[in-house]
Order: sequence, then C-alpha cells, then structure tokens
Amino acid sequence: MRATLASAFAIASLLCLAGLFLNPWRWHALIAYAVLLAIVVWRWQAIEPSNDRDWQPESARLAYATIDGERITLHNIRNFEYRTETDFTAAYYDKTFDLRNLDSVDVVAVYWMGPAIAHVFLTFGFAGKDHVAISIEARKERGEGYSSVRGFFRQYEVHYVVADERDVIRVRTNYRRDPPEDTYLYRLRGTRDDARRVFLDYLAEINRLKAQPEFYNTLTTNCTTNIWLHSRVNPDHLPFSWKLLASGHVPELLYEYGKLDTSLPFAELQQRSLINSQAVAADQAEDFSRRIRAGGP
Repeated sequence: MRATLASAFAIASLLCLAGLFLNPWRWHALIAYAVLLAIVVWRWQAIEPSNDRDWQPESARLAYATIDGERITLHNIRNFEYRTETDFTAAYYDKTFDLRNLDSVDVVAVYWMGPAIAHVFLTFGFAGKDHVAISIEARKERGEGYSSVRGFFRQYEVHYVVADERDVIRVRTNYRRDPPEDTYLYRLRGTRDDARRVFLDYLAEINRLKAQPEFYNTLTTNCTTNIWLHSRVNPDHLPFSWKLLASGHVPELLYEYGKLDTSLPFAELQQRSLINSQAVAADQAEDFSRRIRAGGP
C-alpha cells in the first residue's frame, strides 16, 4: 500500500506539473496539487510515536530512573551476554548511584564508515569505579534495519539505551565485524556541577520518553544533536557547529574548545584514545571499565 500510494502521489504530481503549462488548466492544477499536498501533510501529522511495538530484543526494554535526594536508582540497565553481535542472552539489572560520587564524564565515538560519521555517546563515572553509559539511538522494530533516509520520515522512535559499558562498548569493539568499528574514549573536562546537571537532564528525558515517546530524526533528534541539547544546561556549553552534524568531528570540536586534554596534539590524543585492543583483552572481566581506561590519556 505504501508503494502504491507513493506512486499515485508521484503520478498526480507530474500531471499537476504538466497542467501548469496549459493555460486553461493552470489554476485547476495548482488547486488540485494544494489539496493533494494538504492531505499528505494531514496524514503525516497524524502519525504518532509509540512505545508499544514488536521491538528488536536489544530495544525491548526502556530504562527509567527513580530519584530520592542524592540517590539515583536506574532501572533496566542493559548488560547482555554476547556470543556474537546477533546471538546473545538478554540481561538487565537495577543499580543505585550516589549523585555526590559522580566525578567523570567520558565521550565515546564509534567509527565504521570513515572519519566524518560516528556514533557518539556519553558514559558517567561514579567514584572512579562504577560507570553507566547512555547511548541515544533509533529504536527499531523486529526485522527492521536502520536507514539514514528513513530516519527523516518518522520511521523510528528515539531510544536512550542505558547500559553497562561491558554491553554497549564491548558489542562494538569485540563482536561487530561487518563492518568492524573503531571505538575511542575521551575524558571530558568540566566541573562536577556540570556533570551533575547533564546527568539529571538525561534522566528527566529518559523518564519523559517512557511516558511520552518521540520520533527519532536523522538530522535534528539523533545521538549528537541530543547530547548538545542536554549540554545546554551548562553555561559554558559548546556553540552549535556543523561538526555536530558531521558527527565524526565531535571529538575535534570538543578539543578546539578545551573540553578534552589539550596537553597533547589532537592526532596523538586520538591515537591514545582508541580502546579496541583494551576492550578485546578485558572481554567479560568485572573491571572492564578500568581496563579499557588503563594507559589512556
């Protein structure tokens, strides 16, 4: 039905275009096309996001947070047991964090199709030992693949994946092979208050999306633009830049504004921040987070 309606719209549009060149039909063609376009826009606006679909297993559960003063309990933290990228045992856990122990934020950039495009997400560290990653992704239904083009047209809901680093990092470094992915981890510079504000803003959005789903958009509501929107809770946030859209350049943008370690040239910092070999060696170790940071910048 989609293909039939799309073809019918294309044919009707061509007929209206042809009518513009015929004086007796010019206004009729304009009116007909305006009516046709209005119907399409009306139906477009009627499409609503939903949390009730047959989701892929890795997108099946939504995380949420309960806040009790300085104690934050995250529910449904994903920590799958992978055998391959697509063969895994689903597992989740709940964990309580003390907000007063939030002392670091790292940015992870994952590349699989050249230097211009990357998937970027943040991971929050507590007292130097506990880490929780939050990756903003397109939520896909069972049997559905990702398409950047489809991402413009209300085909996916936005999904905040709250995960153990052994899940969301390790699946990229240890199991994805087609294509392989290069994963970089950078320590962000900032105050604890900055980290706290961003983390709480993330949690507010996670809880909101559980109650009110929202569509993912390839350009405006994606992994990097949403991070930038969250960062605006801090007074010294980055200005908007084209490098947020060419997401592979986000680490470079952060470096230019002093948000990363600037004691090294960026090329050297980038080289030291590649963590694939550390992640492969750490594999399922309990201290996976410590090991992937060992020897880093």
